[in-house]
Amino acid sequence: MESSRMSPDRVPHAQLLDRKAVALVVLDLQAKLVPAIFEPQRVIRNAQLLLRLAQVLEFPAVLTSHYPKGLGNIIPEITQFAPGSEPIEKTSFGCFGEPDFLRRLKQRAPQASSLLVAGIECHICVMQTVLGALEAGYLVHVAADATSSRTQENWQIGLTRMERAGAVISSTEMMVYELLAQSNTPEFKALLPFLK
Repeated sequence: MESSRMSPDRVPHAQLLDRKAVALVVLDLQAKLVPAIFEPQRVIRNAQLLLRLAQVLEFPAVLTSHYPKGLGNIIPEITQFAPGSEPIEKTSFGCFGEPDFLRRLKQRAPQASSLLVAGIECHICVMQTVLGALEAGYLVHVAADATSSRTQENWQIGLTRMERAGAVISSTEMMVYELLAQSNTPEFKALLPFLK
């Protein structure tokens, strides 16, 4: 990957997402953590939509699980939308601090130069993962409505810090329409019922 110092033509806010160059990372939507976060149903619904998008457009999706022995497994509402995707277990808060993560990400998504990020908690694992991804040279788009924290305040502070670091703060629907690009395709028709 390139250095995290971006040339003017790689300013993430000025580029449309390219479905051939993205991967989705969904962090730590686990049984003991999800009920404690601010607006969990919003996060689950939007994470499901991003996972559907990955299936329809056939780009890689990676799930992570933080210390599952203590925080439980990923909730079934998420795993059902990622068939065959074995979660990457971690104990580092940021995925890029986990020795195996980058290797497995490159195996699953060798073409990815941009990461779509969702999950919890926004101000801890999501934020540290995003900073690690930026340092590794990825362009990063965070689905603000597919992430949260135990408090609304920490969720918003996490989003602000990531944006100041160079991540694009986006929404699930923005990502969906940006990657679909057109309305006259089978992919759009497949996702349309979930966009109403």
